[in-house]
Amino acid sequence: MHLADFQQEAAAFIPRVFLGILFLFQGYDALFRLGIPAVVETFEFPLMNKGVPRFILIFGSWYTSLAKFIGGILLILGLFTPFALYILGLDLIFVALTFGLMRPLWDMQFVFPRLVLLIYLLLIPDEWNTFSLDALIRLFLS
Repeated sequence: MHLADFQQEAAAFIPRVFLGILFLFQGYDALFRLGIPAVVETFEFPLMNKGVPRFILIFGSWYTSLAKFIGGILLILGLFTPFALYILGLDLIFVALTFGLMRPLWDMQFVFPRLVLLIYLLLIPDEWNTFSLDALIRLFLS
């Protein structure tokens, strides 16, 4: 075996863990450093002026914060990876809707790279994802 034999595995592992770290720390920050009330407060004025009900804002703040935190952990571990990618994809859609309502021409510099990595991870074959708990579970179940 040569190091070059692990290119596909590295092509799955590196972006998965990288994306997981990005989401984990953003979710951690929202949940434990800022707190959900501060997240709600940040978006409350601009979105309520657009007619968004407060309960949707509160639900969205909880969903996006938990999705990022839990989804990030799952990606880092490589556990339930497709599920984690789906909940994080929905998070990105929610973020795009939110920022689109606030400012139609918003800066996508932080969101777009995450979207590209997420789509990449959805498209690569499961067989590449061998450095993960998902692969370990598949091994024991087969």
